[in-house]
Amino acid sequence: MNDSVYQVVELIGSSSDSWELAAQNAVREASKSYKDLRVAEVVEMDVLIEAGMIIAYRTKLRLSFKSGAVD
Repeated sequence: MNDSVYQVVELIGSSSDSWELAAQNAVREASKSYKDLRVAEVVEMDVLIEAGMIIAYRTKLRLSFKSGAVD
């Protein structure tokens, strides 16, 4: 195995439908700026509430990518 270095960023994705879609949205957007994405760890999940109703699901991710792989 080659020696490697990875960088980690924290992102928050949101969706009006689910935590899973919120995570997918975060990864999709991150892939526009970071290349060679490796692992996304779910750090936290929460919801936004308005008038007693959930209006958005939010997923905070810790995303790793190979060092030097930024556009």
